[in-house]
Amino acid sequence: MPSFGRAVGALFLGVFLGGCALFTIDQRATEGPTAQDVWKERFKMDNGRGPSFSETQGFEDQMDAQVQEFLRKNPDVANSYRVSNLRLVRQVMVGMTKGEVTLLLGKPQDMTDDAARMEALARRWWPAVKPNAKEAWVYPGGWTLYFDGNAVTDI
Repeated sequence: MPSFGRAVGALFLGVFLGGCALFTIDQRATEGPTAQDVWKERFKMDNGRGPSFSETQGFEDQMDAQVQEFLRKNPDVANSYRVSNLRLVRQVMVGMTKGEVTLLLGKPQDMTDDAARMEALARRWWPAVKPNAKEAWVYPGGWTLYFDGNAVTDI
């Protein structure tokens, strides 16, 4: 009887993993992850648990201070269309600079300017991404940001 239980368990695991593969999100976007999304992913990887309320509040307070300081030093950004994404939503969007992305998300897990690696990251979207992708930054949660020079061109 133990072999029957193993067979049923293996079947269940196969169906579950197959279902997960069917629901993997693979899409392009003009807006990417929020600062809090990436911070929570990193927190879970580092600590094996989600952040507490007070830890989240500490992150929010620190992010407020960093954004205010950045905008004070960069008045041109403070008057741009991207300011609400920095100040309120704290979400990366196409057109942001590397400095703005780093402010919100921190350093990437991986960076590449290798076309073959970028093609593997973009998968089926590579033909559309390729013309404006000179560099890719990878973040937790499966996010890849593509740059042409200093600006995000695709997500």
